[in-house]
Amino acid sequence: MSNAGWGHPAYQAQVCTGYFCLYGSRKRDTKQRSRQGIDARATSKVRREGQRAVLAEHSNDDRRVSRLKGWGTNVQGTHYREGEAGHHVLLNRPTGDTLRSPTVSPILQQIAKEARAYPDRVFTTLAHHIDVDLLHEAYARTAKQAAPGIDGVTAGIYAENLEENLVHLHQRMRSGSYQASAVKRVWLDKDDGSQRPIGMPTFEDKIAQRAVAMILEAVYEQDFYPFSYGFRPGRNPHRALFELRERSMQMKGSWIVDADIKGFFDTIDHDLLRETIKKRINDGGIIRLIGKWLNAGVLDGEHVTYPEQGTPQGGVVSPILANVFLHEVLDDWSVNQIKPRLEGNSFLIRYADDFIIACEFESDANRVMDVLPKRFDRHGLTIHPTKTRLIAFRRPEYRHQSGKGHDTFDFLGLTHFWARSRKGTWVIKRKTAKKRMQRAMNALSNWCRQNRHLSLTEQHRMLCLKLMGHYQYYGITGNFRMLERVHRHAVAIWRFWLDRRSSKNAMRWDKFLKILNTFPLLRPRIVQPI
Repeated sequence: MSNAGWGHPAYQAQVCTGYFCLYGSRKRDTKQRSRQGIDARATSKVRREGQRAVLAEHSNDDRRVSRLKGWGTNVQGTHYREGEAGHHVLLNRPTGDTLRSPTVSPILQQIAKEARAYPDRVFTTLAHHIDVDLLHEAYARTAKQAAPGIDGVTAGIYAENLEENLVHLHQRMRSGSYQASAVKRVWLDKDDGSQRPIGMPTFEDKIAQRAVAMILEAVYEQDFYPFSYGFRPGRNPHRALFELRERSMQMKGSWIVDADIKGFFDTIDHDLLRETIKKRINDGGIIRLIGKWLNAGVLDGEHVTYPEQGTPQGGVVSPILANVFLHEVLDDWSVNQIKPRLEGNSFLIRYADDFIIACEFESDANRVMDVLPKRFDRHGLTIHPTKTRLIAFRRPEYRHQSGKGHDTFDFLGLTHFWARSRKGTWVIKRKTAKKRMQRAMNALSNWCRQNRHLSLTEQHRMLCLKLMGHYQYYGITGNFRMLERVHRHAVAIWRFWLDRRSSKNAMRWDKFLKILNTFPLLRPRIVQPI
């Protein structure tokens, strides 16, 4: 594919119109724009205050908290760990399973209060709190646009008789006659060529799982450590990335243990998971419900299998179960057993099953590398022997002539490396990882190829949404050039597939630039200044 046309003066003039070119050249009333500006500033101020309050609760380092002043809008979590151009962002979407309800049940508040006040208490009577009101709250927090399960019941169909359905669900859960439906399995391609299984439970099972997850969350959120960021309320990957950079900068670099758990969600031992949960929640009703979801059949094509280990990725209750298990296997063990035995400073950053252990001294890092596989093997998990490595992520010497450091590592879709700032000092920078960049470009290419028959208005709308989703995750400080590469690719690939809509009318660059003047693609911008 030729890139002819990048130097075209008309294109250069078009791309300089900036981010707000998405909204066209229509002029708004001056008072309306002024009023919107006031509202936007007020909303941004409230969000920034909320971010500082949450971070201050989990950190005693006033200097690091003060660095967060001026953060932009707090991007809502999604089902995907990293944003990408292939998954677009819909504004004003229905409440999903990662969003928090504006009201919190007093019952959940009381459970959380007791769990916080008595960290050694084992809760034995929690299932009776799952009533119709809690199921209503669980329904409100369940994603409405997700694909249906094996029964084909969508959120819209379920909502037609919502009250009756929730009452019937509550009766079955209370009497013990509730049975979990088989989970429909689909396969997603991974960057290394392999495939990842994703489970699609029925909508009713999602509501039941969400209700139990709310109970588990009320208890375990009081136990989880601040360095655990995955699938937790009020936390997201950007805060994990910010913490990783700040801690590494304080230590002037470190020895990084970049570990990878082999097939974590598919290899969790059911018995060990139940025993781990019983250490804090030993309620027979809760344990039986979790067991039904763990032992539910998996429909793969036309065959139903009953796995003896693992939790289905895509299940609403799976993230909290994974966090509970890794809190026992890794987090608590690291704080109470590993860190006191190390000679230097160290820290752990974990997002679901992805984690980084940083040590000040190489000897400490080697000790961690030796005991880590043994610890995970004792709990039925395997540390990947080839993907786990020790990285000398040390700050280069001041007289180092090169503008970049030597060793790098990838975490949460971003490559971390040492580079010189504009002032000439060594700092840690991040850019989109090579595999994530290629995946985003391939997703854009595939979408343009499969949807080139749509109208220009619809194609433009969807491409802007996809680019917005990419910018909201990867739009961090120092990554603007990689965002520009995605934008240039989107422009080029859009013209490429528009040119193949017809064999009679070729889409020349001069004609395409006129289309861009009417339908400009969303320009990149830094969304997360971290």
